[in-house]
Amino acid sequence: MNIPMLLEMAAGAADDREAVRCGDEALTYAELHDRASVLAGRLSADGVENVALLALNSVDVPVLQFAAAAAGIPFVPLNYRLTDAQLDAALERLGSGLLVTDDGAGRELSLPAGVVSVPSAEVRAWSTDPTSPRCDGMDVSGDAVALKLFTSGTTGAPKTALIRHRHLSSYIVATVEFLGCGPEESILVSVPNYHIAGVTSVLSSTYSGRRMVQLPTFEPAQWVEVARAEAVTHAMVVPTMLNRILDELERAPGGLPHLRSLSYGGGRMPVPVLERALAALPGTSFVNAYGLTETSSTIAVLGPEDHRAALASSDPEVRARLGSVGRPLDSVEIEVRDVLGQPVPVGESGEIFVRGDQIAGEYASHSAVVDGWYPTRDRGRLDADGYLFLEGRADDVIVRGGENISPGEIEDVLLAHESVAEVAVVGVPDTEWGERVEAMAVASEGHVIDEAVLQEWVRRHLRSTRVPSRVIATAVLPYNETGKLLRREVKQSLRQEVVGA
Repeated sequence: MNIPMLLEMAAGAADDREAVRCGDEALTYAELHDRASVLAGRLSADGVENVALLALNSVDVPVLQFAAAAAGIPFVPLNYRLTDAQLDAALERLGSGLLVTDDGAGRELSLPAGVVSVPSAEVRAWSTDPTSPRCDGMDVSGDAVALKLFTSGTTGAPKTALIRHRHLSSYIVATVEFLGCGPEESILVSVPNYHIAGVTSVLSSTYSGRRMVQLPTFEPAQWVEVARAEAVTHAMVVPTMLNRILDELERAPGGLPHLRSLSYGGGRMPVPVLERALAALPGTSFVNAYGLTETSSTIAVLGPEDHRAALASSDPEVRARLGSVGRPLDSVEIEVRDVLGQPVPVGESGEIFVRGDQIAGEYASHSAVVDGWYPTRDRGRLDADGYLFLEGRADDVIVRGGENISPGEIEDVLLAHESVAEVAVVGVPDTEWGERVEAMAVASEGHVIDEAVLQEWVRRHLRSTRVPSRVIATAVLPYNETGKLLRREVKQSLRQEVVGA
């Protein structure tokens, strides 16, 4: 199976149903299929080898995504928040191809030989040209590369991840019921189009027949306004988005009366934020979706019933599952392994490995998959009932005096204190212990960060080895555009604090 088949099936069964909307612009599934087929014909006729996109969310995004798929060439959405120099480097790695940009993007890019820049308005005209040849993509191989994504690079230089048609289609068919959504259902798409969640949201919505409401960029007041105006029933957010949405709902009462399901992922969700959301949106079902770019999105899910059971339970082990990412999908296997690559017993920490038909684990330079297993570089543990608990990236683990310490464990404790709104815990070099624990924290409204108070708070809840040697107050913490904490920048800031002291 390939990506064009997903749209072909949806257009054949629900042709007049609205597929995508952004503001006043909208396309039905028949129109989406028609435009994608016409544009694919133009791309094929012109011999385009890659289609890169540097633009905000719009109705054009799914058209371009499906057109590239039907033409059998990679879709390459680029991070528009990168600097011009970073985008130049990304385009060098792209090779030859077409770069589609928002009109008046105002970027001063050095296009390498073989890359042609075209405004999105011109590409839209191509997709509506009645004289253009059509291409439905039914013969595109499942082994063809459907997607090139630059990974977030939170711990180093980003890599070019390659995801093939068979990976994406396997994920969609295994997790989504064809045309399982009613015509009244809609999803608010506010994650960037260059994130794997943005890509798979288009595919899963199409296959299920759900209307996509595209939000060009995330801004909490506009998110709430559109969710209410469009009677949005489903949405996906990253943790930093959710906190800001909750703040906006306090400023603009009225809730989200149509919202049935809110999924979150793309970063670690602090339990206090989740508890706040569950209280603020009692009629909404919550889903935690854990996945990576290299796994074609979700590999584990904490579903609505899991959330409700954990919230209502007096059993500490069940309650703790609010902080988990749930259990693996039926279509994937997960193992937690030690440094020697051997599976660890239940409850012990190690690196998370995953395998299944949706797992790509491939980069432009190499494949990281060994014997079918992909090493995620995430650390975690499985409980006796198969719930997966994340402990951060393997590079994030603090090694103090030979003891492995998870920063997330300490962050959860600090976030439970009323004075802490956000916090980052990292390891910094130490001549005696190898690494020592330090923290940077953002104060809650009306509070201040008191280092001694917070150190004693951690000491009361965890072992003394977990107590941060310093807790530095900061106005903001560094996150990337998808809500992932940039720990390397926190470490750099803490080193500068020492130098400047």
